[in-house]
Amino acid sequence: MNRDGRLGVGVIGAGRVGPVVALALAGAGHAIVGITHGSDDARIEALLPGVPLLDALEVVRRSELVVIAVPHAQLAGLVAGLADIGAWAPGQLVLHTDPAEGVGVLGPAVSGGAIPLAVHPAIAFTGTSIDLRRLAGAFAAVTAPTPVLPIAQALAVELGCEPVVVAEADRAAYAEAIVTATTFSRSIVEQSTRLLAEIGVESPGSYLSALVHATIDDALTSAGTFPPAIELPTEEGSA
Repeated sequence: MNRDGRLGVGVIGAGRVGPVVALALAGAGHAIVGITHGSDDARIEALLPGVPLLDALEVVRRSELVVIAVPHAQLAGLVAGLADIGAWAPGQLVLHTDPAEGVGVLGPAVSGGAIPLAVHPAIAFTGTSIDLRRLAGAFAAVTAPTPVLPIAQALAVELGCEPVVVAEADRAAYAEAIVTATTFSRSIVEQSTRLLAEIGVESPGSYLSALVHATIDDALTSAGTFPPAIELPTEEGSA
């Protein structure tokens, strides 16, 4: 790490998350040394002009901080595969953005001397610069070994997020909460707009916008204040 705390950052994963994380860290003063190719290299060039497009091994070799932003199913195999070819370096920071994993999945990198961090920004990424505004004021789940937890928290802050520590054992429950909130909300809105479209309502998304936003805002405001579940009487108690 440089004396001023600025890092050479490489990103593995060029979908919606990786390039935006790189853009945010660049805005915080870090140097982006490379990112892997994606399905839309032109988009990456537009977001990160001049940043080299490299293979995963070269990204790791050039980086003090490696950000891994790949689909969940690819994460473990990628980390292990890079370990098998001796890619990870002692003291190198490796951070993944998977909500369902803590630092355990980075074990093969740790065996090579790397320092593991898990940071999941809790936003719906679009893969565009719009996400920088979404990151500002959002929260990020942070998991890391105690001695390096401040590093993970600082990186979350540099992304624009407020860090919230999530224990390794709680990452699965955290991921379930994230998936439930995003998937359920989207499916309900899609069902509602389809019903309105079927009865001839024009622009059903716009029609529902104020209602849905107000309902979600009310639900978020009252989160954690719901009354306890009603206990049904037992057969003995109801006699």
